[in-house]
Amino acid sequence: MAGENTKQLEEAVTSDSTYDRKAEGKAFEDSKVGVRGLIESGVTKIPRMFHSGKLDANETQATAYDSNVPIVDIRDIKSSTTFRAKVIENIRRACHEWGIFQVINHEIPVSILDGMIDGIRLFHEQDAKVRKEFYCRDLVKKKVLYHSSVRANTNQAANWRDTLTMLVAPHPPKPEEIPEICRDIVIEFSRKIMELGFTIFELLSEALGLNPSYLKELDCAEGLYILGHYYPPCPEPELTMGATKHTDSTFMTLILQDQHGGLQFLHQNQWVNVLPVHGAIIVNIGDLLQVNARRIEVIIAFFFS
Repeated sequence: MAGENTKQLEEAVTSDSTYDRKAEGKAFEDSKVGVRGLIESGVTKIPRMFHSGKLDANETQATAYDSNVPIVDIRDIKSSTTFRAKVIENIRRACHEWGIFQVINHEIPVSILDGMIDGIRLFHEQDAKVRKEFYCRDLVKKKVLYHSSVRANTNQAANWRDTLTMLVAPHPPKPEEIPEICRDIVIEFSRKIMELGFTIFELLSEALGLNPSYLKELDCAEGLYILGHYYPPCPEPELTMGATKHTDSTFMTLILQDQHGGLQFLHQNQWVNVLPVHGAIIVNIGDLLQVNARRIEVIIAFFFS
């Protein structure tokens, strides 16, 4: 079956004059085995729909530099008011200057973080027949989806990655809806990362000079999506990207990066490679929180000017 789909993809990519992006995308979608399926079929040339353009890829590689974004230790925030005040000031500075930081000593055991990374990898590397059962794009129908960034009805370059998406709050899936191979660790990780999210929102609220419960009372922490991205080896890495430049539209994104690295963000018009810190969770301030923070600052200025 994978061989048939690969043949269809090859037929969809001919000369410039006859290239049919829609047909290529549809053939890929119909395979339901993602980018991993292309590797399993033995492709040596990536489908044209993944071509990001050499200029974009080279731009990020040429300007990127290694850096550790601000690291915030939150070990004693519950037991020491002095230390908590220092943490809040560090977060305030990191948000203002970087928009991203890493937290350590956050009470999520490293064994759970490593287990989550392994669980997501095991899902993506299991037999294609099992993965296909979860292939879907409709979160209304399902709370657990397996999919790729490829869409048949667009001319945008697709990203070279597959994703396991899970809507775990406010209405979590039933345990049997979660893939068996990673079910237990997903349930445990979801509980722990939700607790950490509440803590970070409290600290962010205080960094804005507000009551610790302010952002939580705005329902910022009500919803939780888990996106388990997987980036298979690529035979032509110079032609594509795992993720094109973007901003997160959420209030906040908590990122668990494996030790291979690869995460980049734009800082002062330069791309920065976020060096992995084992056991750390990366906090990225999303668009919604930035907008609300500006509104909050305006309101405070109005009432206290």
